[in-house]
Parts: sequence; structure tokens; C-alpha cells
Amino acid sequence: MEIFISALMGELISRSVSSIINKYSKPPAEAVEAGLERILLRGQVIIDEAMGRHITNHGMLQQLSMLRYAMYQGYYVLDTFRCQAHKEEENNLAVSQSGVVSNFRYAQRLCLSRSNNKRTAQGLEEALDSLRSMILDASEMVRFLTTYPRLHRQPYSMHLLLGKCMFARQRETELVMDFLLCTQPSTGSLGGFDVLPIVGPDSVGKSTLVAHVCEDERVRDCFSQIVSFRHDSFRVQDIAALGGTCALRHENNGRLLIVVDIVGDLYEDLWEILCSLCRQSTISGSKIIITSRSDKITKLGTTQTLVLKHLSHEAYWYFFKVITFGSTDPEMHPRLVYLAMEIAELLNGNLIEANVAACVLRANFDIKFWCKVLAFRRAYLQNQLCKFGEHPCEPVKENRPMYLQRLGRATEDVLVHGINQTCCSEEELPNITNVDVWYGNTRPQGIFKALAWKSRIPPYHCYIQTCEIRELQARAVKRKRPLMNASIRHV
Repeated sequence: MEIFISALMGELISRSVSSIINKYSKPPAEAVEAGLERILLRGQVIIDEAMGRHITNHGMLQQLSMLRYAMYQGYYVLDTFRCQAHKEEENNLAVSQSGVVSNFRYAQRLCLSRSNNKRTAQGLEEALDSLRSMILDASEMVRFLTTYPRLHRQPYSMHLLLGKCMFARQRETELVMDFLLCTQPSTGSLGGFDVLPIVGPDSVGKSTLVAHVCEDERVRDCFSQIVSFRHDSFRVQDIAALGGTCALRHENNGRLLIVVDIVGDLYEDLWEILCSLCRQSTISGSKIIITSRSDKITKLGTTQTLVLKHLSHEAYWYFFKVITFGSTDPEMHPRLVYLAMEIAELLNGNLIEANVAACVLRANFDIKFWCKVLAFRRAYLQNQLCKFGEHPCEPVKENRPMYLQRLGRATEDVLVHGINQTCCSEEELPNITNVDVWYGNTRPQGIFKALAWKSRIPPYHCYIQTCEIRELQARAVKRKRPLMNASIRHV
């Protein structure tokens, strides 16, 4: 019995000592924060160097994608940790403004705050360990980077780069480039035509990715002509015209690239006619790229389907922070970083909304104005959820009518009938922008068109909304008049 007790006591003592050593041997959160900041800088150097080169190795592209995602996650955890104090300050202010709070609720809030701080500190350590191991594994890849040719034009800074390139799509871009530049036909090609299906949800960047690749000089040198069709306006006359083009390319020994953007359902008869025409009239090496929201087009491909997904939460925050602060150092404005992070949470990953909000915030680096914008976005989101039970971005994705609110104009609603994606010249664009509708001092009347956003990269799509101003007070007065008349008749 004495032997058992002594062994048990020895085990308890050893576990206690081990626990104490582990507790006090851990570096403080400030040291982990500094270490994560340094390792993020190293990762940023590798990513920037890779983005400036034409990389064709699929393994390196996959490794760069993993490193890029770990970098976005690290920045997100680091910014969350630094914004924790501002979050607690806002919660305490909300509590003080709400009146007297019970001791139980105060203790509950305090415990929750400590738990969040502990989880955030743990996230710092996990992000640091993940990035450190990935950068060590990437040491060989860094040496191979110098063997790839540089891009012709280099951006001056990151915020300019993100405004004029496909953000976080380097791997997908190179996969499409490999498909287009490959001269060997794949198994099951349509009479010399290889077909690449690209599938993804609405507004994920399918058409933009293809147009971005088609602007590359290597692609333009590879194909004598690039023809684009949109399936909602695809007619038999277009196929006949395409037949003449294919015949001409066949005579001149030139390769053809056909890009088909399918909107809605795919009509099998049109596709069969197109395939038959391609078999008869084209030479080996010609290509077809099909983009669609439906995965039904995967059966048409002669190569593996490329699936595009929306940006991750961490990547979206990195994108929004960079385009919002531009050339301004975010570390010089920690309170504004917190406000930007709260605003990004309300945008639901929508890239057009991110560009609009960033444009508004970047034009006025005043903390009171940013607080006003945050309060406006929160109230608008809460109002939409209460009235319609869905996020405001959902009607935009499905192109359904939706209501907008205007900053500082509680008596007005803006009914958006729909949004059209088009390529317009500068003369055809509306004078009113989405920024004017949401945050501006302009007072449009009735039904009008507003420019939601104009892309700065090919194919330079313009998103135009059809809007209508509706006065809330007028509707309220109309509802009261019958009640007033009825009361007079009753008397």
C-alpha cells in the first residue's frame, strides 16, 4: 500500500511540475505577435516574388496557394488579436449606455472576453507554427523561383497590384494558360478541338479569368483569332458566321480559340451543331473554353474541369484591407483597422461591395466618418434581416429587386429593380454611381440608372443598376388619411 501511495504521489508531483513548466515556458502573447509579424513578412516576400514570375510547375503553384492561404490566415489572426482591445472597448461602451447591468451579466461578459482573448492568443501560436513550417518546406521552391522568367511590367505597390490583377487566382490562371498553350490534343478531343469547362457560382470571376488570360501576349501569339459568345444571345446565325471563320482559319493554317459563356441552361442541339462544325472546319490545336454556373458542362470537357470558388474569409479580409488603406500604413491607424474589419464582416464576401466600401472609406480617413459608416451598415443589415429574412447580398446574386438605404436619409428608400453586366464606353456610363446613391449628397428623382462598379481588368465589365427613389413619409401619410376620414364620418 505504501508503495502504491508513493507511486501515485510521484505521478501527481511530476504532472504538476510538467504543467507549471509548460505554463511558464510559453512565450508571452506579445512575443508571439512579433514573431508572427516577422514570419508574415518573409511569406509576403516569397509571394510577391512568385507573383512577378511566369510559373508553370503545378507542384510549385499548389505549394504557393497553400502558403498564400496560410499568409491570409496569419494576417487575419494578427489583426483580430490587435483589434481585441477595441472590441472590448466597444462592448463596455454599449453596456454603459444601456444602463445598470446585473453583476451576473457583467461577470458573464468578463468571462466571455477572457475566453476570446485566450482563443485569439492560441490562434496566434497556431498561425506562427503553421507559417514557420511552411516557409521551411518552401526553401527549395524559393531557389527554383529564380529560374522562371519575370513578368514584363511590375506594379509599384500591393494596392495597385490588387486593383489590376486577378487576386488569389495565380494557380487558376496558370492552369488555363497551360491548357491554351499545350499543342498536343487530349484524348477525346472534338476533331482537334480541346474543351476546358470552367464552373463556379455567380460573380466568382469566371469570365474575368478567361478574359485576363486572353490578354496575355503568349495566348494571342498562339491563336490567329479569339471568338467569344454569350449563350443567352447565341443564335444559329452566329454558328453560320463561325463556320466561315473556321473555314478561313483552316485555309490559313491558323488555330482558333472559342470562348462560350453559358447563361442559364445549355441547349444540346446548339452544342451539337457547334461541335459538328468544329470537327469539319478546324485544324488540330484549336481550343474551346466554356464557363457556366452549372456543373452540367463538365460532361463536355476533354480535360479536367476547373472549379472556381469564392474567396475564403481570411483572403477577403486581406483584399479589403489592402484596397481600403492603399498606400497608407494600417499599423499607424489601429482603430481604423478595427472599424474596417467590422465593416468587412457585414459585406458577406461580395467583391463589388468591397470595392465600393473601400472607395468611400479611402476618401475620408476620419474616425468619426468610419464609425458613421459602420453604424449605417449595421442598421441596414439588421433592417434587411428583420424585413426579408436574408442578407442584402442574396437578391444581388439572383438579380432580384431589393431595397437600399441612404446614409443620413432615413425618409428615403431606394428600390433596385435589377443589375446588368455589360461592357460600355465611357460616354454610355451613367453619371450617378453607387457611391452617390449610398453615401453621396446627390438627390436623384424617380427612376434612374447608377454605375455600381466598373472593373479595372479585362473584360472591363460595368455593373449598372436600375434604381427608383421612394419617399417613406409619403406612404405613411397615405395610410393615415383613410383613418382620419373614417373617424370624421363616424362623428
